[in-house]
Amino acid sequence: MKILKKYYWLVVVLPVFLFSCGNDPDGPISGELPAIDILDDSYGPEPIQSMNVYLPAGRTSDTPLLIYIHGGAWIQGDKSEFDAFRSLVEIYFPDYAYISIGYRLHGVGTMTNTFPSQENDIISALEYITSQTAAWNVSDEIILAGASAGAHLALLHAYKHTDIGDINSVIALFPPTELVSLADFNLITQLGLTSIMGGTPVTTPDIYFQSSPVNFIDSGSTPTIFFHGTADDVVPISQSELLADRLEASGVIHEYVIYPGQGHGFDAVTYGQAFEQAAAFTSNFIP
Repeated sequence: MKILKKYYWLVVVLPVFLFSCGNDPDGPISGELPAIDILDDSYGPEPIQSMNVYLPAGRTSDTPLLIYIHGGAWIQGDKSEFDAFRSLVEIYFPDYAYISIGYRLHGVGTMTNTFPSQENDIISALEYITSQTAAWNVSDEIILAGASAGAHLALLHAYKHTDIGDINSVIALFPPTELVSLADFNLITQLGLTSIMGGTPVTTPDIYFQSSPVNFIDSGSTPTIFFHGTADDVVPISQSELLADRLEASGVIHEYVIYPGQGHGFDAVTYGQAFEQAAAFTSNFIP
C-alpha cells in the first residue's frame, strides 16, 4: 500500500495533468494537427455511398475543402479516380483538405439507380461533409470539382442546390451540361441516356430538364471554370459552349478554357495546365 500511495500521483494524477494541458485551448500549443486519411467514410447505407477524406497536417478551421466527384458515364468508376490527380492537386491547392466522393452507379442491365439517384447522393454527401467540418477541424468553404459525369454532378449541385454546402466555385473537366442535346450526339450516347434517365427526352422531358445544369443558371450562380478539348468524341465540346453561352448571358463569373486536339481526358501536361489555371481562378473566391 505504501508503494501504491507513493506512486499514485505518477500513475493517476500526472497523466490527467498532461492531458489537461494538451487540450487547454488557452495553454501552450504542443504541435500542429497531423495529417489523417479517412478512407471509405460512409454517408449512406450502401458501401458505394462513401468518401475518402484527406486532412492535411497543420489544418485549422480556416482550411478550405476541395471536393472531387469522379466520372464514368454515371455507370462505372469510383472515388479512387482522385488518386490520379492528387499529386497535381497537392501542388496547386497545397493548403486544402481533399474529399473524393463515391455515389450509386446506374445498372444498365438491371435498370437500378436511375436519375436522380446520383444527384441525391451528392446532396447527401455534402450534407454529411458540412456536418463534419468542425470535427475535422476544417472550414466549410468548398470548391466542387469533377470530370465528365462527375463534372456534370458538380455543376448540377452548385447551380441547383444552392442551399446545401457553401460552394464558392466549381471546376469542371469536359462536362455534360444539357442532356437533351447530348442525347442527339450519337446512338451510344442516346441509348445510355435513355437507360439512365428512364426514357427519351420525348417520353421523360422533366427528368432531362431537371438533370441539366444549364437550366439552373441565374445571375447568382457559382463562379465556374471549365475545360474541354476540341477532339472530345464522348462529350462534344458543344456541351461546354452551351454552358459558356448561358453563363455569359446570366452575367456569371466564369472562365472557359479550350484545348485544341485534346480528347475526353487530357494528357499529363494539359492536366497540369488545367489545375494551375483552376487554382488561380478559384483563389479569388475563397475568403
